[in-house]
Amino acid sequence: MQKTVLIVEDEFLIAMDLKLLLEQRGWCVLGPAATVGEALELLSDELPAVAILDVTLRDGKVTLVAETLRAQNVPFVVASAYASPELIGGEVLAGAPNVGKPTEERRLFKVLEQAVQSGP
Repeated sequence: MQKTVLIVEDEFLIAMDLKLLLEQRGWCVLGPAATVGEALELLSDELPAVAILDVTLRDGKVTLVAETLRAQNVPFVVASAYASPELIGGEVLAGAPNVGKPTEERRLFKVLEQAVQSGP
């Protein structure tokens, strides 16, 4: 079964880099979504196995997307340069693994696999 991942990232080059990297490793990528609205629209069509969330998007914080994922029991990781993303994006991000920005490839895949196996 192919694993699906939702990318929520508003920086085009970072989003495309993540998309290509994930697809090369056999992941099916939803998005990338650059706004909260785009992400919620994608989630209304299909639930991924896991999501990668940037904290600050074009139309605001990723908080509503994270809350929606949590309500649907979809695990997520944060890709942020913030040391404490929950201080920016809300308590819903507390405890979510942060793969950093820039994201190191080996860490990204390790954290994604762990998130899929352990769930939300």
